[in-house]
Amino acid sequence: AIGAADLVREDLFFFEGNTHLPMEQHAAVAVWSPDGKLTLWTSTQTPHYVHRALAKVLELPAARIRVIATPNGGGFGGKSDPFNHEIAVAKLAMITGRPVKITLTREEVFYCHRGRHPTLMWVKTGVKRDGAITGMHFRSLLDGGAYGSYGVASTYYTGALQTVTYNVPRYHFQGARAFTNKAPCGPKRGHGTPQPRFALEVHLDKIAEQLNIDPAELRLKTLVPPNSLTANYLRVGSMGLGKCIAKVVEGSEWRQKFRKLPEGRGVGLACSSYISGAGLPIYWNNMPHSGVQLKCDRGGGVTVFCGSTEIGQGSDSILAYIVAEVLGIDPFDIAVVTADTDLTPVDLGSYSSRVTLMTGNAALQAAERARQILALHASKKLEVPVERLTFADGRVFDSKDRKRGMAFAEAIQLAEAAEGTIGTVGSYTPPMSAGKYRGAGVGPSPAYSYSACVAEVDVDPETGIVRVPTIWIAHDVGRSINAASVIGQVEGSIYMGLGEALMEEMTYRGDLKVVHKIPSLLEYKSPTTLEMCDVVTYLIEDPDPNGPFGAKEVGQGPLLPVMPAVANAVYDAVGVRVDEVPVTPEKVLKALRRKQKGEAGRYGPEHFPDIAWPEATRVPTPWEGGDGKAVQPVRV
Repeated sequence: AIGAADLVREDLFFFEGNTHLPMEQHAAVAVWSPDGKLTLWTSTQTPHYVHRALAKVLELPAARIRVIATPNGGGFGGKSDPFNHEIAVAKLAMITGRPVKITLTREEVFYCHRGRHPTLMWVKTGVKRDGAITGMHFRSLLDGGAYGSYGVASTYYTGALQTVTYNVPRYHFQGARAFTNKAPCGPKRGHGTPQPRFALEVHLDKIAEQLNIDPAELRLKTLVPPNSLTANYLRVGSMGLGKCIAKVVEGSEWRQKFRKLPEGRGVGLACSSYISGAGLPIYWNNMPHSGVQLKCDRGGGVTVFCGSTEIGQGSDSILAYIVAEVLGIDPFDIAVVTADTDLTPVDLGSYSSRVTLMTGNAALQAAERARQILALHASKKLEVPVERLTFADGRVFDSKDRKRGMAFAEAIQLAEAAEGTIGTVGSYTPPMSAGKYRGAGVGPSPAYSYSACVAEVDVDPETGIVRVPTIWIAHDVGRSINAASVIGQVEGSIYMGLGEALMEEMTYRGDLKVVHKIPSLLEYKSPTTLEMCDVVTYLIEDPDPNGPFGAKEVGQGPLLPVMPAVANAVYDAVGVRVDEVPVTPEKVLKALRRKQKGEAGRYGPEHFPDIAWPEATRVPTPWEGGDGKAVQPVRV
């Protein structure tokens, strides 16, 4: 496929590791009761997985363990693992019979880590003269640190999602993860996808320049079609990236600025995609990924029980909004009980941008079942067909005669009198993956979000300092359930992406002890209000049938295009490529000096090591008549 191209390009990129930097450190409190029950309060994103780990390690019946996830003071993926301090605090409570608390120091949080993997990447792409991609070969090498964490998934994610943004008819991925004596890496916001997104978007920028095509036009020409199946068998549903690109191009005045600004100023564009929840749980089973229980009170209140965890992303409010919308009541009349393994049904956790879609669908199902029960009995009392009843403004009424109705509380009382206590349940399981080969479990999602970003930069050629005055970003959220929260998530992603683009890095002293250089909030550089740029946010609504009311993710996807957009803008500003993240002043200066000497104006990796790759798994594409299964392996 690559051989049939008019242009073939190879590039090397490196993405330095960085950490989550939550304001709240990891902490846990455990109590062992006289009746032989363990209760753990912990700052975690995954109470269900912590619950399973405690039962396994402490050899206790799961029914005698209660895990309560406290509201997180920041997580970003760093509180997704079951951690050793959670196990230790529980065991100490059992031994002493006293409450025990462990809080990690900030330095210990840096070593606990589970942050972004340092990743070396090689990409080779063939394109036609019009920019159409004929094939792509992508290799990634991850520095995993000391332990596994979710490293297997991280490795697969560095190769999985390239095909859901642009139409790649032939795709070959090779990935490896090495264990090293550093702090262990794991899932940080975007989990395994920011690194290859940086590589791919800068790579495409270089291809566009060689083809003399505007980078925005190149991307618009190569978008993956909506409602399609990719080469690696990922099902794409709604796809609003074209609208996102058009919006940021117009808003940023891209065509008036690109390659036309004075020396030292430039603009760069990049796009991205991300999952709305993973298609498979961490431990494979056939049970739902999320469950919701609903209790209707005769006073008109409704209580929602769900195992999802509030980590600042607004998941508790989403449950209330969805139930309120279906039942036609005020969200303030809804009580939300979450993240308590004794009280709430299982939800797998707040990771992979899964909560709005998965718990939202479970809540939607539970609310619709409650509505059916209430409508049945209200219909008898009002003598109105069920299909004509409307639930709105805290009432149940005839859609043809609004005066003919009753209060929502009265509808509950009628149903309770006839059937007893009114409670319903809902659950959600994602669609089965189309891929049946080894590794196909990473990448499938019920829906994919899309983002497009334009960054404008000022680069000082004397110091190499890069400033970003403005970023324009458009995000395809499917359907915005709470626009203010959605915009907050987008702009939070910009802030984090800006730090990764310009300054954040996990660095170690150059000795055998591998001591972290900067394990504190004082020394680890992240943006302050002085470095944060102006953000112009556009929400693109392209509802996806798999999301509740069409909603898709927003918590992680908007981070991904920031780093490559900044790197591409630096090139537009001063004509040098920094093929590494972060784009620091030192790297910009070194690239500028090389350019002044007549060398290639580039700073970045020069070599990808030889690796004894295993036999390739060949999976015929859908357009080759494939069924998602691998065929006889071949050596490459």
